[in-house]
Amino acid sequence: MNLLIQTLLTFTQIYSFLLIGRVLLTWFPQIDWYNQPFAALSQVTDPYLNLFRNIIPPLGGIDLSPILAFLALNIVSGLLASLASPMASSF
Repeated sequence: MNLLIQTLLTFTQIYSFLLIGRVLLTWFPQIDWYNQPFAALSQVTDPYLNLFRNIIPPLGGIDLSPILAFLALNIVSGLLASLASPMASSF
């Protein structure tokens, strides 16, 4: 069980880095999101971000949905970390 939680925790950390990269790259309008590696990054991160874009639509051209996406991912990561810590201390 501890291995599963640690794997999920690592996944959330890697996914957070991917989201940070996606958000930072949106500041560069000349990026062609249909060419690799940007298309792969977009395919991995956009489904998750679209969940939050349905909740908060872009306001005046500014997309605030990544804020909610990071908040939700940090909450999940914190819950996983809190589940992992009692298991680690019991060994």
